[in-house]
Amino acid sequence: MQVKVFANLRDICGGVQVEVIPEGNRVIDILDKMIEKFPEMEEEILTPQKELKPFVHVYINGKNIVHLEELETRVAENDQFALFPPVAGG
Repeated sequence: MQVKVFANLRDICGGVQVEVIPEGNRVIDILDKMIEKFPEMEEEILTPQKELKPFVHVYINGKNIVHLEELETRVAENDQFALFPPVAGG
């Protein structure tokens, strides 16, 4: 699974895309595998209750998962997965 990352997550992950092989096919499975590879990413994207932090967005094929099944959204291997951390600016 190719995951596109943005903003400060690119620094954490060392690039624009990350290859992960999750142990399931849900968004949370992919995020868990990314956190396993890049532990410092956890505090950037998840709360202690394992929910997405406010203003963190995950898009599957251009659709925000809040309009799908959130972290339980199923993902196919060829889906486009994009992860956006909170970004400040103005």
